[in-house]
Amino acid sequence: MIKRIIKDLILADYGRKKVIVLLGARQVGKTTLLSELQDGTDKALFLNCDNVDDVLALEGRTSTELKHLLSSYDLAFIDEAQRVKNIGLTLKMIGDLKLSTQVVVTGSSSLDMADEINEPATGRLIEYNLYPFSLSELAVASSEREENRLLESRMIYGLYPEVVTEPANAKRTLMALTNNYLYKDLFAYKGIKKPELIQKLVRALALQLGSEVSYNELSNLLGVDRGTVETYINLLEKCFVVFRLDSFSRNLRNEIKKGKKIYFYDNGVRNAILSNFAPLELRNDVGALWENLMVSERVKRNSYSSNFAQLFFWRTHEQQEIDLIEDLDGVLHAFEFKWNGKAKSRPPKAFAVTYPHSTYEVVTPENYWPFVK
Repeated sequence: MIKRIIKDLILADYGRKKVIVLLGARQVGKTTLLSELQDGTDKALFLNCDNVDDVLALEGRTSTELKHLLSSYDLAFIDEAQRVKNIGLTLKMIGDLKLSTQVVVTGSSSLDMADEINEPATGRLIEYNLYPFSLSELAVASSEREENRLLESRMIYGLYPEVVTEPANAKRTLMALTNNYLYKDLFAYKGIKKPELIQKLVRALALQLGSEVSYNELSNLLGVDRGTVETYINLLEKCFVVFRLDSFSRNLRNEIKKGKKIYFYDNGVRNAILSNFAPLELRNDVGALWENLMVSERVKRNSYSSNFAQLFFWRTHEQQEIDLIEDLDGVLHAFEFKWNGKAKSRPPKAFAVTYPHSTYEVVTPENYWPFVK
């Protein structure tokens, strides 16, 4: 078993009399993690909300009924909780009961979960995100040396658990994931009238990896209004398919102020969308793949270490740019990603002059471990 960093964090929150909510894309290992969190506990209740009977056990229940259901257990796991109507209200009632039972809830997207949970259950929840494996988790299970050896494979096939544990079937797994699971919650979501539009949008985003994205250009390409493009990208974020970085601007007049770059949480998913698993020496997007891997790994690293830094990219109208800006408590840390370890890079003069107290680092395959650990 490859131990998830988040496991110890969740265990440390047991006993705080709050509901623990674990969100993440399908197939990232939430159910497996639940079974590990149950180890050593005899009195555990497991409700799988893909099962109608388990949904009915929770849906529309009073506080008294919920107390009767849960109070005789040390642990209660509610898997795929987004299936339960008004789940936010149910979790609020559970939180208000202050039971000695530790309740852990999972959801495969934050679509309805975020909408329904956050408002009614504020202050009663501890929320975590679970991502595909991180390079740090894999290095603990094997070694940094072994992960260096497999780095090209990680850039092409990504880090979904089944891809990592069954590498011989990586292509088939990723194609099944993107065709059958990736958009499942999104297509069922209210207001999605054109599933094929989502697929065209995701492909367009995959082709623009590492580049600044224009909603207006996407609107023209797809033949829909800009608002629809923005709405659908927001939904893709909530399904943990992609995430956005805004452009950083504090005071320099010629800084781009409204730009956006969009990254995929997993390289393998991005390559499966394009049906391109070619080796690196045959690709013209190696730099973009390296950048996507590093930025997504930094997101995981910051999430798992409770690092609340804000992430941006930086560019001026004169095309000076920096791949990643991390703003941590007002201190700026700038990172440039270079697949060629011998490539030289210096901070753009405009950035260095405007932000003299910032740091600057070039991240390459020779020195990336401190950046992702």
